[in-house]
Amino acid sequence: MPGRFFLTVPVAEVADWLGADSDGLSQPPRKNVAPGEEIVVTDADRRLSMMRWGIIPVGRVNVRGRPVLETIINARSETVFDKSAFEGVGRAIVPVNGWYEWTGQARRKTAWRIRPKSGRFLAFAAIADRWKAPGGRVVDQVATVTCEPSGDVVDIHHRMAVILAPEAFDIWLSGSDDDARALCRPWPDGSLVVEEALDVDFNAP
Repeated sequence: MPGRFFLTVPVAEVADWLGADSDGLSQPPRKNVAPGEEIVVTDADRRLSMMRWGIIPVGRVNVRGRPVLETIINARSETVFDKSAFEGVGRAIVPVNGWYEWTGQARRKTAWRIRPKSGRFLAFAAIADRWKAPGGRVVDQVATVTCEPSGDVVDIHHRMAVILAPEAFDIWLSGSDDDARALCRPWPDGSLVVEEALDVDFNAP
């Protein structure tokens, strides 16, 4: 389940791969992207924009009618189409070069980098929402969607991001809920490389 990821290539290359308009967007290489930060996203209009990673579900309630208070950075695919907390959200894609997971006990954790075995990019399925903050500020926000892990990552985490093949982009962004739900499955075994991340300072800003 992605809690950190990396995107280190120029935005123009990302836009070309996604078939999206970069709209003049640019950012430096990022080896350590954390929740709460602004990230590159494309929605059904196929225009890249920056959204905050983490949905603050202001005004949303759970099945018991109680307010949802926690910030959501990952939404479970098994419930994302059904939970009242996600009613009315849109769908988006988060492009990455890979992500990180950790194993081990506190202060002795091992960081693992997960990246595609072939190609340079992965496309995370995501949901997007717009928060109207006090004072009139508008914040576009996004959460990645997760599923059961593939054989490549099951030993390091019990969840993984839903990864989309290019031919599935339009289905996820604009298709029916049933068609989008069918895409929420583990990435094929043997498609990812898992390696120890020894060259990343996770304490750096």
